[in-house]
Amino acid sequence: MADSISLRVSRYRPDTDSAPHWQEYQVPLRKEWTVLDGLNHVKNEVDTTLSFRWSCRMGICGSCGMNVDGEPKLTCGTFLSDHAPGPVTIEPLSNFPVVRDLVVDLSDFMAKLPRVKPWIIREEDNRTVEPDVEYLQTPEELDAYKQFSMCINCMLCYAACPVYGLDPQFIGPAAIALAERYDLDSRDHGKRQRLDVLIEHDGVWGCTFVGECTRVCPKHVDPASAIQRYKLTAALETVKAFLLPRGAR
Repeated sequence: MADSISLRVSRYRPDTDSAPHWQEYQVPLRKEWTVLDGLNHVKNEVDTTLSFRWSCRMGICGSCGMNVDGEPKLTCGTFLSDHAPGPVTIEPLSNFPVVRDLVVDLSDFMAKLPRVKPWIIREEDNRTVEPDVEYLQTPEELDAYKQFSMCINCMLCYAACPVYGLDPQFIGPAAIALAERYDLDSRDHGKRQRLDVLIEHDGVWGCTFVGECTRVCPKHVDPASAIQRYKLTAALETVKAFLLPRGAR
């Protein structure tokens, strides 16, 4: 194995640059080093002006997502040795405005997420226990939504989604997957409220089922499945509304 590997990094400083440009750095090629380790080496030892996000280094926080050789990945879980002999091309996530270098603006997602009400909604009139009493679940009830609860909001699915790239109004895969997580929770009563949001023109119907969101998810969530389930639910609700009287739905 070579002693070093080249990182080809996208640089962009909006206050001084008219467009992004490339800058190459040589970093040690060690078996245990990830792409994030390489970027931290650059930041600490070579070029302190390089900007990127990271936090936990354990694939939990989701903040170190970037495009590595054209693929949305968590850089803390992507090893330099898997991209040898290099160079390793590192860019900011696609489909988001670039704030600086490898840092993107996630304001659009943060504005859309509350629309699907990603929290447990209770019908106050239907309470059978006091509010400070624990709502218990069986293991089977937990398993129903556990997969969708693993989302860490890393935005890799948005970077990979061709629909979001073409239509920024699309609410996006992570938001829909989190809506499904709470719909499947036995403690929740907010399914109708979320469905009313997701059946709009910028909701689930924008998805063309390419499946890239599921393929790139580092936590093995299946946003594509959540979207298709929502489409089925929406279609059934439309049929019911057409065929059944209001009181029978």
